[in-house]
Amino acid sequence: MRLCKRPIWFGLLFLLLSGPALFAQSDQEQIRALREASNQALKDYDTAAELSFLTEDVLITTGNGTLLAGKEALKQYIESFGESKMYWVRTPAALEVNASRELAWETGTWKGYDPGRGPGPVAGGRYSAQWTRASGAWRINSELFVTLE
Repeated sequence: MRLCKRPIWFGLLFLLLSGPALFAQSDQEQIRALREASNQALKDYDTAAELSFLTEDVLITTGNGTLLAGKEALKQYIESFGESKMYWVRTPAALEVNASRELAWETGTWKGYDPGRGPGPVAGGRYSAQWTRASGAWRINSELFVTLE
């Protein structure tokens, strides 16, 4: 009986001491998870949730070259499309993190979907994003989109 209790006790002690390390996400994993959540917010047409992934002074260059400065400008830009059901999905291809500077660079492809026009993408291209953790949490500080499709 004593042999049975000892491994359980050691197992529990191991989990308590190493639990945070076992379940901690790397910076890259955190950013990738945030990107997935951001994509989901766009699919759900949840502007408030989408804006929560951005710094207050975010800079966005849209696929057609329009420069938007700040969350409020982006919110107004989104609202200018009215009842449009267009949404975008960004797919990271590369992600580099500089932990000491609390900056990250993400690049990949984006696709724009309009469910009213069918299931396939109606536009697409490449994007880059600068992430910052200056406020303690990873947020997008700037994004550049280029329409190539």
